[in-house]
Amino acid sequence: QVQLVESGGGLVQPGGSLRLSCVAHGVIVSVLKMGWYRQAPGKERELVAMITTRGTITYADSVRGRFDLSRGSAETTVNLQMNNLESDDTAVYSCHAELVDTLGIVQNIWGQGTQVTVSA
Repeated sequence: QVQLVESGGGLVQPGGSLRLSCVAHGVIVSVLKMGWYRQAPGKERELVAMITTRGTITYADSVRGRFDLSRGSAETTVNLQMNNLESDDTAVYSCHAELVDTLGIVQNIWGQGTQVTVSA
């Protein structure tokens, strides 16, 4: 069974930086896309950044220019570098992957979520 393991997150002051990492564990044939969503209190979950198997990256307008999504040495790892953080970035950040398993089935997998709090 595939699992997404997240790391990073925490408390940071406005203008500071944090780095989130997500690793997919399990038997995976290919990763179609992988990235991060977030959900702030009282708001709907929104896409933060996503990378496709071809390397195309999509960013939310609110984070473009401040956040940088990259793949690790393997396609099963993504890193989100968050710079110049603002209070509006406070949310639970969840890793998401769309991948193909050994049966050829496309699965949508979510991580457990990690809290990012931006506060003075």
